[in-house]
Amino acid sequence: MIKIADHTIGQGHPPFIIAEMSGNHNQSLERALKIVDAAADAGAHAIKLQTYTADTMTLDLDEGEFFISDPNSLWSGTSLYRLYEEAHTPWDWQRTIFEHASRRGLICLSTPFDASAVDFLEELNAPCYKIASFENTDLPLIRRVAATGKPIIISTGMATIAELDETVRAAREAGCKDLILLQCTSTYPATPENTNLLTIPHMRELFGTEVGLSDHTMGIGVSVASVALGATVIEKHFTLDRADGGVDSTFSMEPAEMAQLVIETERAWQALGRITYGPVEAEKKSIQFRRSLYIVENMKAGEVLTEKNLRAIRPGRGLPPKYLQVMLGRPVPRDVQRGTALTWDLLRAD
Repeated sequence: MIKIADHTIGQGHPPFIIAEMSGNHNQSLERALKIVDAAADAGAHAIKLQTYTADTMTLDLDEGEFFISDPNSLWSGTSLYRLYEEAHTPWDWQRTIFEHASRRGLICLSTPFDASAVDFLEELNAPCYKIASFENTDLPLIRRVAATGKPIIISTGMATIAELDETVRAAREAGCKDLILLQCTSTYPATPENTNLLTIPHMRELFGTEVGLSDHTMGIGVSVASVALGATVIEKHFTLDRADGGVDSTFSMEPAEMAQLVIETERAWQALGRITYGPVEAEKKSIQFRRSLYIVENMKAGEVLTEKNLRAIRPGRGLPPKYLQVMLGRPVPRDVQRGTALTWDLLRAD
């Protein structure tokens, strides 16, 4: 189990739900604070920011590999630099957002993208750190974050087993004791077919960490399914209204959807229970409505039991149906009324 602020993460606890604000504030602090409120009202446990500037992410170039020309990309037709300028959360907002989240009972955390962001977030007393999929091979950054001694959540999008092994080793060797890996598909949006949830239990066994899901699919079905496979953390992009637009709005959840996610993932976790057979306590009253053997016609003493006068019906106060063939042909020692449960005592002579 891992403790982040006052929240415990592990298989014995409900899934930890992170609402990822990303750039959905659309460069408005007022909107950012409304997103915090909406996440709290929906029952999420944490709100996540991203801490970078366009200059810490890339170069201000508008050509070649610095320009997004893929027609299938949500961000086609812009440069990386302009995209990050539009999407970044101004650093002078972040203390205000952290404090507002705390007042609303939310854990606030962030994804740093370079060492300067880690230093800044340390000043805000960030309770843990998130590493994005695109930085999960940035070992110097991971070592810097691990050196804080705080829990780290790492998305595993695109990473091979060998790369993840390097990442996990780097984090642990640099001082990270509490590590969470999130299965992730780095497409926006992602499809269920490319999500590969069966990786979750394998990852837990392979690396000995808590595991979860950074979910870029639409809806809540994939996230709910991940809980059945052992996910203890769910991260979803979150906005007030997809129609408002924004860099990540297309694949972000709205408040009503987030509320449903919180409810249904907790139900999925509750349903896991434990390995058990036989009636649970709540079922015991239902045992009386099983089928059992009943006399279904009035009978005189000495008449024999047949398939016509003895049947397996509900309720369950008679002998189990497995005794039907054993009883056929036996005489009843006394008169018996229709609707009498067949018991061993009934067949004994007085």
